[in-house]
Amino acid sequence: MNKEKFYITTAIAYSSQKPHIGNAYDIVLADMIARYKRMMGFDVYFMTGSDEHGQKIEDCAKAKGVSPKEYVDEVSSLIKDVWNSLGTSYDKFIRTTDDYHEKAVQKIFKKLYDQGDIYKSEYTGKYCVPCESFFTPSQLVDGKCPDCGREVVDAKEEAYFLRLSKYQDKLLEYFEQNPDFIAPESRKNEMINNFLKPGLADLCVSRSSFKWGVPVEFDDRHVIYVWIDALSNYITGIGYDPDGSSDMYKKYWPADLHVIGKDIVRFHTIYWPIILMALGEPLPKKVLGHPWVLVGEDKMSKSRGNVIYADELAARFGSDSVRYYLLSEMPFAQDGTITYEAFIAKFNTDLANTLGNLVNRTIAMTNKYFGGTVHKGELSGEFDESLAACARETAEKYIKLMDDYKNADAVAAVMDFARRCNKYIDETMPWALAKNEDDKERLNTVLYNLLESIRILANLLLPIMPESSASIKAQTGCDTEGFEFGAVDSYTVGAATPLFARLDAERVLAELALEAEAKKAAAEKKNDNVISLPQISIDDFAKVELTTARVTACEPIKKAKKLLKLTLDDGSGTPRTVASGIALYYKPEELIGRTVIVVSNLKPAVLCGVESNGMILAADAGENDVKVIFADDIGPGARVR
Repeated sequence: MNKEKFYITTAIAYSSQKPHIGNAYDIVLADMIARYKRMMGFDVYFMTGSDEHGQKIEDCAKAKGVSPKEYVDEVSSLIKDVWNSLGTSYDKFIRTTDDYHEKAVQKIFKKLYDQGDIYKSEYTGKYCVPCESFFTPSQLVDGKCPDCGREVVDAKEEAYFLRLSKYQDKLLEYFEQNPDFIAPESRKNEMINNFLKPGLADLCVSRSSFKWGVPVEFDDRHVIYVWIDALSNYITGIGYDPDGSSDMYKKYWPADLHVIGKDIVRFHTIYWPIILMALGEPLPKKVLGHPWVLVGEDKMSKSRGNVIYADELAARFGSDSVRYYLLSEMPFAQDGTITYEAFIAKFNTDLANTLGNLVNRTIAMTNKYFGGTVHKGELSGEFDESLAACARETAEKYIKLMDDYKNADAVAAVMDFARRCNKYIDETMPWALAKNEDDKERLNTVLYNLLESIRILANLLLPIMPESSASIKAQTGCDTEGFEFGAVDSYTVGAATPLFARLDAERVLAELALEAEAKKAAAEKKNDNVISLPQISIDDFAKVELTTARVTACEPIKKAKKLLKLTLDDGSGTPRTVASGIALYYKPEELIGRTVIVVSNLKPAVLCGVESNGMILAADAGENDVKVIFADDIGPGARVR
């Protein structure tokens, strides 16, 4: 029997820099959907990749002193590494510098030109370099790019244009006939009200002011606009060719789902469908424009200094914990948020306490009371029936939510079931049953019911946390698929191995703070095409208040190997507390009585429970060597000028 096909793609990552955790949500969400569809019996093809052309990449390569191809080779490899660190199961990673893709894009452009859907004219307007996007003045927001909020530049050059206006009514009709084409609903309304109803201007689809792109085959002064190039990957990657497409293309197209960020919905639901209409090809069945991952209240960016990298998070806490956080904290239509504090709290509450504890103590009790083997018993009590009913209801709810791509709600349903299992332990009290030989069969039934629930949990968690799902199955000694309660006759479990070790929040946050300081210092020290730090004015320097202070007390900070707590007399009459990462280089007694220089107007920060009011000046004296700058011949309270 042939399986029903399911072709899913992500937006291909732009190869200007290493992707951060917000970029990684795309691939994690798509991977969850792909794994779920495979689990449900679909023939899944899952494609992702890297978008490697454009002016921004040409500029980045020039700044680094390498060719654009060398630059994108490095960044594309980084993207793959990040995706792989998150345990993603893509079938293909396409690069827009792949020869077959570039040739197919040239044919697509030529076909559209030959049939009159592309024409040559001159572009005059506003251009956003980071987004590689043109805008009319009315589309700008406060004079800036409506997508990223950055400054735009005036642009005037000869260019080729795609006749969007020709297909406007046809696209609007398609939206009306296919109400589920765009999700969530708010994204569709935005496209209709902001772009289609006001009227589509024809789209500039070539550039002549830079060279890093796919050349227009019949006019080599032009390169093909990045969005035609990038969007076409969804069909070129499975064998589309205007001269005759592959069997693979015929099998998998149209795509069942494009998974993209909300900031590029316009390109995927207006430009891309019109390109396909002009080519005479079917449109994708659905475009899912997911929300953003914010750090606190802000969008992630290097300029804000708030970037969190998914691979670094996975290396520290495990890929499944990163996947779990993203999939459980991102609502269907609203932006989600991540902070280290929130991540650690959710890790401890959901993964260590609820799920990990459930599995660990169930396996341990099965080994302790029955030598590791229990058999199916009768559902003899209200607690048993309630647990079995919860398993059935959870599976039904989960399938509906996963089919609707409501990942956060689906994850919540699974975790609610895990909590119900923990409640079942409290209700049945296996430890009390174990004390009475007459209750041994009842104890067997209780532990079987728990193991059967855990098996179902492992299957529900497979698309969300594949490594943890596999670990649970290994510990229960059972890999039976499906969600039916009572499907397994008996269990012989393995050794109880903790899934998630509880995190010491204060210690971890302190380590992260120190690592961030070290990275910042290393970045400032590294000579990466920069001779020195940018110059500052005397007014800027005057904002930094440097004061001498005598160390009156010093002690280690509990659970922080690198931190010392210093109590300082800075001449103000009020003791000042500073936490400093110098514990590896100085003993407390070596500092007491010494005079140091402190940045006294630094904003307070809490490190390992200690409020630090300032920073001690110290010098990097070589590898693994830090020297505090002492001023012992000067009394406390002197201003350093």
